[in-house]
Amino acid sequence: MVAVMDAVTARACANIALVKYWGKRDALLNLPAAGSLSLTLAALATETTVQFDEALEDDELVLDGKPADAAETKRITAFLDLVRAQAGIPIHARVTSRNGFPTASGLASSASGFAALAVAATKAAGVELSGQELSVLARRGSGSAARSIFGGFVRMHTGTASEDAYAEPIESPLAERIRMVVAVIGGGTPKLHGSRDAMDHTAATSPMYRAWLELVPKDLAAAEAALGKGDLERLGAITEANALAMHASAITARPAVIYWRPATLAVVEKVRGLRGCGLAAWATMDAGPHVKVLTTADDASTLAMQLRDLDGVTAVTISAPGGGAVVVEGDR
Repeated sequence: MVAVMDAVTARACANIALVKYWGKRDALLNLPAAGSLSLTLAALATETTVQFDEALEDDELVLDGKPADAAETKRITAFLDLVRAQAGIPIHARVTSRNGFPTASGLASSASGFAALAVAATKAAGVELSGQELSVLARRGSGSAARSIFGGFVRMHTGTASEDAYAEPIESPLAERIRMVVAVIGGGTPKLHGSRDAMDHTAATSPMYRAWLELVPKDLAAAEAALGKGDLERLGAITEANALAMHASAITARPAVIYWRPATLAVVEKVRGLRGCGLAAWATMDAGPHVKVLTTADDASTLAMQLRDLDGVTAVTISAPGGGAVVVEGDR
């Protein structure tokens, strides 16, 4: 009789880095070149179902309702091999994943995707892991996925020679009133430069990359202090400055990696203007054209209304902090 193991569905939310790591010291193990600090967002979620089935000759992946291409499936297989090794099973799996937001466009879909996959695959395979162990596992699929295992504010540790890189949640008095306004630029189409390749290229060719690595620990320390004190203005200033520094390193790579579009700059300019008028608003951008704006529950609606009117902005979402990755169906 062919063994079919129970299907498990997990849900995880994307996270937006407030202090970014942008670069890896070990690409094979997905070890970051620097630490990072993020906010998990409730509005950007992925649900992933995993079922191990002896009848399968290879792993199968359906992403957003369509069979995945060979490269995407190969990446999932490499990750599932890690789970199979821990579970001691040779069985292939059927994976179905759906993002509730644009995929591969700079909105951290790989973070929520691999966090959900880590939780669903380990549960389906009968492997019990702690939160820290799940974070380490998720990181092997995507560096930022380590943070999406947890909700709220999350700190990613770089790791040492004796300790693996992992993430952990951080408590802050800001958690209740913080919001993120996400302005999608250009419809959320897939980006031209994948994050992994862009990081490697920036590290290898940008004359500003070393300065970037020296900056991150200082920004992390300042951001954590701001979180502890509940100082949103200080946290916001660090968030915006850190994002601009990251993109400066990418833009000065040779050839340049430029994710911004005209609408990206228009949103950033609008955010700075609204901040000058008294709104709580600080912009951050990742490896894509979209702008995420750190704000408060009180100012989020006004900010979203202002950004919707800008040319090139195709969608605006207000998000509260999201929770950690969880099993939503099939937990045994």
